[in-house]
Amino acid sequence: MSGLINYLSCGLLWLGMLVKAPDLIRHWRDPYLRVICVLLGLAGACFFLGAPPTVGAINHLSGIPNLAAPLTYASITAYSASSQVLIVYWRGGPHVHRTARRWIVAYALVLVGIAVMFTLGHTPVERRTDLDTYYANTPFTSEMIVLYLSGHLAAVSVTTVSSLRWARQVRGWLRAGLVTLGVGSLFGAGYSLTKFAAVIARWNGRDWTKLGTTVSPAFAGLGAVLIVIGVLIPLAGPRLTQRWQARRTYARLEPLERELDELLTRRALRLPRPRWSSPATRLVWRQTSIHNALGHLDAFFDRALYERTLEAAARTTDDPERAEATAWAAAVAAAVVEERGRDPHLAPVDEPGRLPDRAPGTALLVHIADALALSPLVAAARVRTGTTEGSSRA
Repeated sequence: MSGLINYLSCGLLWLGMLVKAPDLIRHWRDPYLRVICVLLGLAGACFFLGAPPTVGAINHLSGIPNLAAPLTYASITAYSASSQVLIVYWRGGPHVHRTARRWIVAYALVLVGIAVMFTLGHTPVERRTDLDTYYANTPFTSEMIVLYLSGHLAAVSVTTVSSLRWARQVRGWLRAGLVTLGVGSLFGAGYSLTKFAAVIARWNGRDWTKLGTTVSPAFAGLGAVLIVIGVLIPLAGPRLTQRWQARRTYARLEPLERELDELLTRRALRLPRPRWSSPATRLVWRQTSIHNALGHLDAFFDRALYERTLEAAARTTDDPERAEATAWAAAVAAAVVEERGRDPHLAPVDEPGRLPDRAPGTALLVHIADALALSPLVAAARVRTGTTEGSSRA
């Protein structure tokens, strides 16, 4: 039988573990990161050990028929425990370590029970996919099957209720992760329930083997993938948001940099452009270049123009920040025109009517860029300054 789906799922889960490994190495004392890596590793192990080719290889190499079964059950049980511990650390609280230890001890006892029951049971015929139903009536082996299914069902049920209940109290990426985790745990419960149904049917003399060999694995696979995605969403989501915001802010600043481009080039105020860099690095580069240009224009900012534009913008908008940005945009546009025709070293720093001690903050730059691109007040200020400059030259 092919185990391609199992191996692909295992590979994806272990790839996620490798992606988190550098963070774990840097912060190896963080129990949350340790649990995440363990969860990803055990989820992959469940698929790997449950693949029919792996089952056959383990049984053949060990010389013990069906040894792969308790190993797979043990990985499922350990995976169930790790999901519980993850929820405990995720929520935090005053007794987080004590609660986590209780879950670990409880499932350690389940692991011991699985090992003991398998040792006491008798399973001479190798069954790679339907051991649960084939040995459902075998003493000790049936107890082993019930034990691991009960442990798994208890874990996924608690995880489902806890994550969905908690999701109602939070927002953003955390809520999305909790909902995904809860849905994945619900599918995990489907695995245990369908396995139980097939076993109980065998107890009653009916053959529902297909339920345990086709439906249950589908529930298990989908549930495990959703659980891991739910765990990773709160970790990857904020980073994706930051990258998207940095990229968006970088694009919005383009009109302001374009306005200052000639000055930046002529005065060599622009830093070397970073290549193969993150959106955040490119954003810092653009902001730094803009601040360099604005610092050079300090002596050319016209207070009267700034205040006239601020008053006019305030009459058309109820947003003080937007009005201030429009005033700054007009002052910047006029200063660029004036600086182009004058030597900045001859401009008196303390000349009345200038704004040498003020500069727009970083948060205001995007609004200034928007005003440069859209505001008619800025366009008018640019035209008036250009006309005045041309007349003075004549």
